[in-house]
Amino acid sequence: MSQATVPMDPAPRATRDGGESTMTDRFYRRVLRELGAAGIEVLVGGGYAIERYLGIGRLVKDLDLFLRPADVQKALDHLGRRLGCETELTFPHWLAKIRKRGDHVDLIFNAGNGVCSVDDDWFNYAVPSLVLDVPVSLCPVEEMIWSKAFVMERERYDGADVAHLLHACADTLDWTRLTRRFGRHWRVLFAHLTLFGFIYPSERRRIPEAVMRRCLYLLEQEMKNAPTRRICRGTLTSRAQYLVDLELWGYEDARLAPYGSMTEEDTSIWTAAIDADASRPLGERPRDAAAPNEPGANSANT
Repeated sequence: MSQATVPMDPAPRATRDGGESTMTDRFYRRVLRELGAAGIEVLVGGGYAIERYLGIGRLVKDLDLFLRPADVQKALDHLGRRLGCETELTFPHWLAKIRKRGDHVDLIFNAGNGVCSVDDDWFNYAVPSLVLDVPVSLCPVEEMIWSKAFVMERERYDGADVAHLLHACADTLDWTRLTRRFGRHWRVLFAHLTLFGFIYPSERRRIPEAVMRRCLYLLEQEMKNAPTRRICRGTLTSRAQYLVDLELWGYEDARLAPYGSMTEEDTSIWTAAIDADASRPLGERPRDAAAPNEPGANSANT
């Protein structure tokens, strides 16, 4: 079990745009109960889990359920058969959806960057609670921080959720497991911990000194040399804002082998779904513009 605990009868209830919908709640309850009856383990995340850990509610638009990759198709088949839902493997590397009468549930089994696969430890450290009066297990705080820490899109940034989860749970987090989750991506964690100290100056000592010093040690070691291969890890934080680095500036994509777990097909599908109006990624550079490190790249226009 995670060291973080929440009451079985939480006070606030997450609400949706336009107020609470009895039909939507009924649909969510049926989904949770059907999956439970079928023996398909799921964890509740998203706004419902945030509400329980922070003790305050916020608007939610859907129900986020996390499950093992091996259980995704089983869940889709079962819910389609039992509830008459439309089912869709939206992104084969991380997300499926079920829909009925305008309501939908997300079935999440990884992160969009392919880094945060849902494995057994998500369930080993899950936290029991109630959602919509149904007994459920919540995603562990550590895994929520891990998966949210990478979300840095232009139109969506989960850093505030990370800071609030740290604020609420820093004293009870399993810091060993959290740092192990980030592994070679420790700089992402360090960035959020550093920002936490900026956001909450009076709370900065709640982050264990040993964790900060370990990050500083790793930073010092990295400062001594840099890899010769030109790799862009920005794609792990935004699918849109670093395409220019791959397409025009010659960087390798850290989502692909040998660095990441995604395939060329995965990244193509994920890229094709970008909402250009919301993301406003950098487009094709002017013909006379120079890429970084090219002659004239630093010359100022007058």
